[in-house]
Amino acid sequence: MSVPSTADSDLGEVTLTRVFDAPRERVFRAFVEPGQLSRFWSPAGTSLPVEKITIDARPGGAFETVMVADEDGTEYPMSATYLEVVEPEKLSFTVGAVGLISTLTFADVDGKTELTVHQTNVPAMLRTPEAVAGLHSSFDQLVEHLARTA
Repeated sequence: MSVPSTADSDLGEVTLTRVFDAPRERVFRAFVEPGQLSRFWSPAGTSLPVEKITIDARPGGAFETVMVADEDGTEYPMSATYLEVVEPEKLSFTVGAVGLISTLTFADVDGKTELTVHQTNVPAMLRTPEAVAGLHSSFDQLVEHLARTA
């Protein structure tokens, strides 16, 4: 994990890499199919109802989610626009309100998938250990989802 920040702003970068025991086509599909995304793309303590997901996986298409806190029902909307979609290799999107850019790269490694998430223009509040742990918990849930659907 890399979490450097720039000296003259409150923006920085985050890079996470994880290997999944599934072909990259399966891992890629999990990120562009609402029924699959709803099963893992929310940190522990939240859920992502499938009816609150919009995925139009093409450059210029919408990527919108509303995570819901399990404890009190607080909603956390996210609205992004796809910049690049290269199936099954790459997804890139920008979160409009912040200007954060996430690039997900799916590499085939002997039948497994190495997923690298690289984010730029990341505000300090999204670079905290807790925020990074939230991404890791989503990946933990993806491992479980892939195992259940193998």
